[in-house]
Parts: sequence; structure tokens; C-alpha cells
Amino acid sequence: MGNRLSRIYTRTGDDGSTGLGDGTRVGKDSARVNAYGTVDEANSALGVLLAVPALPQDVRELLTTLQHQLFDLGGELCIPGHAAITAADVAALEQRLDHYNAPLPALKDFILPAGGEAAARCHLARTIVRRAERETVALARHEAVRPEAIGYLNRLSDLLFVLARVLARHDGQGEVIWNHQRRHA
Repeated sequence: MGNRLSRIYTRTGDDGSTGLGDGTRVGKDSARVNAYGTVDEANSALGVLLAVPALPQDVRELLTTLQHQLFDLGGELCIPGHAAITAADVAALEQRLDHYNAPLPALKDFILPAGGEAAARCHLARTIVRRAERETVALARHEAVRPEAIGYLNRLSDLLFVLARVLARHDGQGEVIWNHQRRHA
């Protein structure tokens, strides 16, 4: 186990810098900090989703696994050169995606990020994961980022979209279809 924090504040970041996992100091607004910070935000959004009491047990277990993996991914992005997410992790997301998507009807229209509390929270987590993906891609334009990290975030956002559809049905709310003709009526 790494260092134990006996004090939460250190004052070392008061100059606008922060320490990476390898000890390097970078600006708090660096592309790397933005990427792993948004991964942390996505992880927190999954925690907010997990606070919904009536989640199906299989979804609850999956979300907890995803939180652990996002923590691993944050560590990978925080420590240049570190590898934590594997191709097997990405493949496992694809398997879960296929599993949850199979019984759903094909989409013929766009849906709004709604459909009940759990579905709406899942959509919010999805959008945060998409931002984490964009910020990780931005980081990869300047520094080495393993393709597994980007692929993981891409599949995770897809999985969260499908889970939002599942949760909308589970809550009995159903999906809210975007009415693109509302202005022409």
C-alpha cells in the first residue's frame, strides 16, 4: 500500500501545482490532471447512481466493479507510464454491453437523458465519462496514453447509455423520445 495520509492538507498545491503518482509536479490545469480528474468525477457519478435504493442487484454489482476499474484508470493516468486497464477489461465491457443491449428494442429515435431517477443519474454519469474520454484523447495528443485507456472510456460510455435504457424500463418510467417535430406542429 502507498503512503498513508496523516494530514489531508499539505499546502504544496497552493502554488497551482499538484503531484503526480510518480512525484512529478505539474500544473493543476494540465491535460493529465484534467483527464484523471474527470475520471474521478465519473467515478463519483457512479457513486451517486449507486445511492438509488431500487437498483437491480446485477447492475449494482456491475457499477461497483466499474468504480474499482475507474479508480485503476485514474491511477494509470496519474502515473505516466503506468498500466492498469487491459484489453480484457475493454472486452469485458463489450460483453456486458451486449448482454444488456440484447433484450432492448432497437432505437429508431434519439432519447432524452431522462426515464426516472436511476436512468437520469446513469445518463449524467455517461456524459461525464464522455468528457473524460475527450480529455484523455486531448492528453494523448501531447503525452503517451495507452489505447486501452481510451477504448475503456469509449465502451464505458456506451455501456452506461445501455444501462440507462435498462434502468428506465426497470423503474417503469420508460424512455423519453426526442420529439424533433415539436416545433413544426
